[in-house]
Amino acid sequence: MENINHLLVVFIAYVIAAGSPGPSTLRIMGVAMNHGRQAGLALAAGVISGSLFWGLSAATGVSALLARYAEALIVLKIFGGIYLLYLAVRAARNAMTPDTAPSTGPARADTPPSPAALYRHGLIMHLANPKAVLAWIALVTLGLGAEASWHDVATILAGCAVLSVTIFGGYALVFSTAPMISLYRRARRGIEGVLAVFFGLAGLRLLSSRV
Repeated sequence: MENINHLLVVFIAYVIAAGSPGPSTLRIMGVAMNHGRQAGLALAAGVISGSLFWGLSAATGVSALLARYAEALIVLKIFGGIYLLYLAVRAARNAMTPDTAPSTGPARADTPPSPAALYRHGLIMHLANPKAVLAWIALVTLGLGAEASWHDVATILAGCAVLSVTIFGGYALVFSTAPMISLYRRARRGIEGVLAVFFGLAGLRLLSSRV
């Protein structure tokens, strides 16, 4: 029973951490509304892969070792902050670009990247986030006791993998529906402007924070 309680705490914590609005979830929302379901799912797949990579690293002790070396986390922090600022610039450019297609037409606001490019985008965005490393270390530590077995580790990773697919894939599916796409077409510049501000502030905060 105690083991089950530990797992429930880990899974609830993961749902809160992964489902809360952040750079990854907001980017999935924006891409899904702008480019549709396939694009949103491709980006979500990259985010999921990055999350599971850090999960495996935490379970095997790699990320804990990484966290002991401040230089490594500083490099991740700088890279992640710069990448978020890059996203802010892209969103700002989209916000300043006037609409050229009718809001009721089938065309998107701009040409969608390839699924492979979106996957890489999501993967890099999550791998470059040092907060993800520390969050996974906390989750694994929270869920594993002194006598934890590999079965316990596998259960945590498998459960979080299912939750990751459900959460990030769910964002892509929900925000690629017709009402959401219609909303994006009506308020594209405003939405992109909000994303630009969010990514910019997140990037500056990450660069100025102590990890």
